[in-house]
Amino acid sequence: MVTLGPPEEPLLVPMEGTRGCPGAGPMGGTSGPPPPLTFPGTSPTRCPARPRPPAPEPASAGAAWGAAVGLTPPGRPPPGSASPPPPRAGPQRAVDGRGAAAAAMRLLFLAVLRRHTGNAVTAQRVRDHLEAAGHVCILKDAFDFESPSEISSFIKAENLEAAVALHLYRGGRLLQGNGIPFGIIFGGTDLNEDVNQGDKNKVMGKVLEEARFAVAFTESMKETAQRQWPHAKDKIYVQSQGIATVPNTAFNWNTFLQCSEINQSADNLHVFLLICGLRQVKGPLYLVDAFSEWHQEEANVYMVIVGPEVDPVFTREVKAKVKRSPGVRLIREMAQEDLHAVMKNCFALVNSSVSEGMSAAILEAMDLEVPVLARNIPGNAAVVKHEVTGLLFSDPQEFVQLAKRLVSDPALEKKIVANGKEYVRKYHSWQEERQTYRQLVRTLERSTED
Repeated sequence: MVTLGPPEEPLLVPMEGTRGCPGAGPMGGTSGPPPPLTFPGTSPTRCPARPRPPAPEPASAGAAWGAAVGLTPPGRPPPGSASPPPPRAGPQRAVDGRGAAAAAMRLLFLAVLRRHTGNAVTAQRVRDHLEAAGHVCILKDAFDFESPSEISSFIKAENLEAAVALHLYRGGRLLQGNGIPFGIIFGGTDLNEDVNQGDKNKVMGKVLEEARFAVAFTESMKETAQRQWPHAKDKIYVQSQGIATVPNTAFNWNTFLQCSEINQSADNLHVFLLICGLRQVKGPLYLVDAFSEWHQEEANVYMVIVGPEVDPVFTREVKAKVKRSPGVRLIREMAQEDLHAVMKNCFALVNSSVSEGMSAAILEAMDLEVPVLARNIPGNAAVVKHEVTGLLFSDPQEFVQLAKRLVSDPALEKKIVANGKEYVRKYHSWQEERQTYRQLVRTLERSTED
């Protein structure tokens, strides 16, 4: 991907038997680009219908926190509002909290930009924060470059002054030795997977020597990084992901179900939604057998997997497995607003990843007042407290037990939904995230003036 504007509309591909559906259907092969996703209809109706507690009143955004340029390394920012962001701002003159004009910079932002994966969504949001502060932020896919020398040529051609990379290895290694100040945002797989490979570990340590700052989403991620690279401990800051959800109000849930070949009454249906890129680390097949057995006992439960085809070989395996698994459906990636509408209408959000940094889908589900069932791994356990903000499972059998309990216990569902919503409001403020990145990028700005 080159300089990224708003992502092109993702697509759903109808299989044979769904030709009458407007652009939606289970994932299948096509010889050319499928038609754009459209869901004509009315505002969504939750399925199954269930009472929701009133949303808490949003708190005002917390004050700027910290000491060094208004920031303190470990700890959470104070509670703030997680209200939706305003329309994206164009480059302008930034003004800091003291009223003094801050110089705008031309920034390179390197990330892995597979559409609608966690890193891509985070990258888009952080870019919006930086552009709202007046900077020109050129977002590029790290896989578009093979070496630091290619990045160096691009930096010179675009007259770039500083850079940010999302993913310590995939993005950060390309910024080494280019002579411009840069910061790092840990992605998840860099600390959970790449850190265990000796060569990559050494490269990442060298990247952190040059980086002016590094951002971890959780305290546990920060602690992992500090253990591996003690020399960088004073550079690592904790900033939870900021969450804002905007479901498509024109989305039609019944049409979506029909096009997904789920021929059940919406009033008596329980859809468990798994959002992930199709790759091994996200574990999309982890629950399929157990869920399919449950569906054959109770025909009104379905699991719908939604996500981009990240690994082509593994995607073929997933498609073949799903095709022969009753009660399981596979849907192509969707536009973010449509995906949020699907999430809002499903019964529960599922995460079965082998490892996670911080799952935006889990936090979005909490914000949309949808219960969460997540695999008990460190990244998930950092945001899901069992029986408080969601349910944690350790194996497929426990997942089915907990899912059945959630279906039959409205009081439990109501409790975890209310607690999840409040947790996101307090600790995943979109405004606080914006303030943090503005402050951190000022450290790069000062470096360019030295």
